[in-house]
Amino acid sequence: MGVFLYNIFLWLYRVAIRFTALFNPKARKWVHGRKQIFERLQAAIPAGEKTIWMHCASLGEFEQGRPLLESIRKNYPHYRLLLTFFSPSGYEVQKNYAGADWVFYLPMDGPRNARRFLEIVQPSLVIFVKYEFWYYYLKKIKYRNIPLLLVSALFRKDMDFFKWYGAMMRKMLSRFDHLFVQTAESKRLLDEIGMAGICTISGDTRFDRVIAIASAAGSIPAMEHFASGQRLIIAGSTWQEDEVLLKESLPFLQEQQLKLVIAPHVVDTPHLEELRVLFPDAIFFSACEKMTGPSAFSVMIIDNVGMLSRLYQYGWCNYVGGGLTRSGVHNVLEAAVYGKPVFYGANHEKYAEAVGLVKGGGAISLSGRKNWEAALQHLLTDKEFYDHTARHAAEFVTRHAGATSVIMQYIQEKRLLTN
Repeated sequence: MGVFLYNIFLWLYRVAIRFTALFNPKARKWVHGRKQIFERLQAAIPAGEKTIWMHCASLGEFEQGRPLLESIRKNYPHYRLLLTFFSPSGYEVQKNYAGADWVFYLPMDGPRNARRFLEIVQPSLVIFVKYEFWYYYLKKIKYRNIPLLLVSALFRKDMDFFKWYGAMMRKMLSRFDHLFVQTAESKRLLDEIGMAGICTISGDTRFDRVIAIASAAGSIPAMEHFASGQRLIIAGSTWQEDEVLLKESLPFLQEQQLKLVIAPHVVDTPHLEELRVLFPDAIFFSACEKMTGPSAFSVMIIDNVGMLSRLYQYGWCNYVGGGLTRSGVHNVLEAAVYGKPVFYGANHEKYAEAVGLVKGGGAISLSGRKNWEAALQHLLTDKEFYDHTARHAAEFVTRHAGATSVIMQYIQEKRLLTN
């Protein structure tokens, strides 16, 4: 995509998002969150402040960048931290994140916006997480000689960077001082387009994040009351396709004395009502919190957000949703870190960690109710198979930890920041 076409894309995006905001709440937040953005940035960030800027597209990228951001905070406490998001699904959840000094939406890309943003922020170091590539921001950062890193990046052969028409995308990559990628395949692809000198395989910082979450996970008394000594299956980030599968398998689960906990991807009133119809005998978590004794319910529906990563610790096995949908599976590492067998649908091939977890024997890919129930039966009747799967889930996570340390070592060795 040339610069001319890129500018057309930016114009069309602005028009489309403003039109969509008339009837779409998420788009409306995108637009409203950027109103008077420069005035608010100017008022919040004092001139001459030593600032590190990290940008994330959305919530998933934030979870990847968070271990690095917190390590920088610890090692360079006299720097201030600016965190920006492109999507409301990231900003609205983390706008009060205490680990950053300021949290803002990123103004839309463009030559004037990028120049004005950098004049206000004056960052000493810029870190983009995984996938965000904005032409004018990267260009202005490079022209100002500000150190620029891309972390936890993942590349596939079908991306524009590796196509004959991808010259502009390759130009954007060349503006980074260093590219920290998740996999050897990503590095191989970048080596082929001349990026070998600025590319390192660091791994994925999400491994460090889930390990930190698991080590700090506290107990949830309501889960213990609900379990009442029986085995739990924690089904997290479920979509309708996942929930239909779970409903179909419910007689089998009840026959095997397995209790089911469903934490849906969308937690709003309409979806919770749909789940109430689908599972009429279920109890909601908010109701279970009020219980003090054993529970006779066999299904619980989580009607809040923010506790899924801790819920997985209670699973005898864990099911991660999204893999039966076109959008793909959600965060499998949150489930695997506790050393329990993990299940998810077959649409996970674009996620290196999900592919690796299956290949490593810590997870089982499923396509429907029959092989889901057959795999559960195998785990129930073969303790050696269960222990093998659980052990490999935990080992997969611990074996891939350390990406944050690799990036921090680079920052320190290159003296990108001063103590």
